[in-house]
Amino acid sequence: MLKTVAAVLIEDFAPFEFGVLCEVFGIDRTEEGVPAFDFKVCGEHPGRPLGANIGFQLIPPHGLDALAEADLIGVAATSRRDGYPPAVLEALRAAAERGATLLSVCSGAYLLGAAGLLDGRTCTTHWRYVDDFARRFPLAKVDPDVLFVDDGSIITSAGTAAGIDACLHLVRRELGSGPANAIARRMVVPPQRDGGQKQYIQLPMPECTGDGLQPVLAWMLENLATEHSVAALARRARMSERTFARRFGTETGTTPHKWLTQQRVLRAQHLLEDTALSIEEIARSTGMGTGALLRHHFRRTVGVTPKDYRLNFAERPGRALV
Repeated sequence: MLKTVAAVLIEDFAPFEFGVLCEVFGIDRTEEGVPAFDFKVCGEHPGRPLGANIGFQLIPPHGLDALAEADLIGVAATSRRDGYPPAVLEALRAAAERGATLLSVCSGAYLLGAAGLLDGRTCTTHWRYVDDFARRFPLAKVDPDVLFVDDGSIITSAGTAAGIDACLHLVRRELGSGPANAIARRMVVPPQRDGGQKQYIQLPMPECTGDGLQPVLAWMLENLATEHSVAALARRARMSERTFARRFGTETGTTPHKWLTQQRVLRAQHLLEDTALSIEEIARSTGMGTGALLRHHFRRTVGVTPKDYRLNFAERPGRALV
């Protein structure tokens, strides 16, 4: 049973991500059927101010000894650094050894990684940090796409909204859908988003490491609506098909088909954000041909449907999708 929750803070903590933990676990919602949590804010030195990363201070009333009694320990995001307080890392290790559940929001995963708690475990963090995180903690199995990872006693999440998703998921897992839905209604957020849903990452154009195919790549981008066979592209590059395919893979790290599909999805993202074109019109203008094919590739690449993506990112209302 989830009763005692401790949020552990260190210097340069992120207040918004800390606020996620406070909002879900620190507010008395017993009148709405949510069990009361004994919520404690902890620091290495209780009573000593800790600075947030946006210029104010907070005084944690509890020390690290409170972690020894917590069912759940929430680790808020903090500025990345070369080292983390050894006493905090040891307290996290001790809590994990006695069976407490640990939940990190965004870059809070760095503390869990530094404590060695993610070695051999699947985890995630904000998409901007995954490469750095993987370099620092090579034994961790980092999933760069998902909103959160439930690995049993350790839950890691991506950015701020994904932290809300992870917290609500944990409440649902431990206490059932009633309390989770009640908290979500008060927060005016979706009661459940699948942790496997991909983070909203703008797809970069795959880097071309050589100059040989750059004119062909630029022409392909200008003509996404055109069908492109390897034979036709090889002729444009004045190469044999075999040489072209080999050079393409060397310079872009992928195949012509996969490269085109990714660029078409990226173009579709921009059109969904900036225009009122229908799904069928976007499919034709990006070379996908049909709305069904666009939906298939878009969901597989981005993790959500084009309609849901537009609802989240469109700058102006679009007309009904068909």
